Amino acid sequence: MPNQKKYTGLLVLLLVVVILTALVNISLGSVNIPLMDIFSAFFKEEVSSDSWRYIILEYRLPKVFTAILTGSGLAVSGLLMQTLFRNPLAGPYVLGLSSGASLGVALILMGASLFGGTMAGLLFSKWSLVIASSIGSLLVLLAVLLASSKLRDTMAILIIGLMFASLTAAIVSVLAYFSPAAQLQQYVFWSFGSLGNLSWEEVLILSIFWFIGILLAVTCIKNLNTLLLGEQYAKSLGVSISRNRMVIIIATSLLAGSITAFAGPIAFVGLAVPHLIRQVIPVNDHRILLPAVIMGGAILMLVCDIAAQLPGSQYTLPINAITSLIGAPVVIWLLIRKRKFLF
Repeated sequence: MPNQKKYTGLLVLLLVVVILTALVNISLGSVNIPLMDIFSAFFKEEVSSDSWRYIILEYRLPKVFTAILTGSGLAVSGLLMQTLFRNPLAGPYVLGLSSGASLGVALILMGASLFGGTMAGLLFSKWSLVIASSIGSLLVLLAVLLASSKLRDTMAILIIGLMFASLTAAIVSVLAYFSPAAQLQQYVFWSFGSLGNLSWEEVLILSIFWFIGILLAVTCIKNLNTLLLGEQYAKSLGVSISRNRMVIIIATSLLAGSITAFAGPIAFVGLAVPHLIRQVIPVNDHRILLPAVIMGGAILMLVCDIAAQLPGSQYTLPINAITSLIGAPVVIWLLIRKRKFLF
């Protein structure tokens, strides 16, 4: 019971940090907005500047929700993959979903010159990149699900996911080689990732996919705890490995695939957050880890977004670069510092 109270207190503390970080995120940017004006905008009271109200409600608030959904979704995906494969270096994109999404976007942005006017016309559609990314992720997901239904070895699925990633990356490289500079630049900009381009409608759609993915993860909590002890032990307790594996893959695909479609490929968050949370809360119980990872991912993404905004400056750095700059040293530090991961 004392430990339970301690972990509950830590979860409450993480929630408070999420809220405070979100408020700081809304406040800082090219224009710094006082917290009192932020609360006034929330409650439809008078704000010092009408332009501030628009900035808060139509730009920074959707961006904060996107950051929370993106960070938490990728963190949960990473936790699921690390538990499923019992590999501390598994991440949300280990199944090749990001590569599939990248291929879909590459076909739209860089394939126009190869496939003619029909493909080029799609560039003028607001949803073209989202749809292309989703289709790419979906096709890779279907291939992985087909493979998982034929294979008993979980590690074989990991290898297949890596092979799909290599295959799609090779096709993207060929497209990039034959693409004009302008189209190649568009693809590079997409690969940087972005949290600030989503409307409220797009945030709502992303939220639906996020909710379904998290719900599936919650249904697996008991089986996730069992999997940590090994597949043979899980089987002896009556856990259906193939069914459980399918649910985990679908949950990861919904989270990582939808996030990539709307925000672009964002690195290291899913890999680093589960390990960071285990440093704060050294347990393997997913009833505690799952909510902690959700909030930890949200905090890390909000902090990265604050850094990317360069508060007080007109410039905004690519969010993918910031997460990598923060995430890579964290993973290196964890590998050097810890002799054994908590698995």
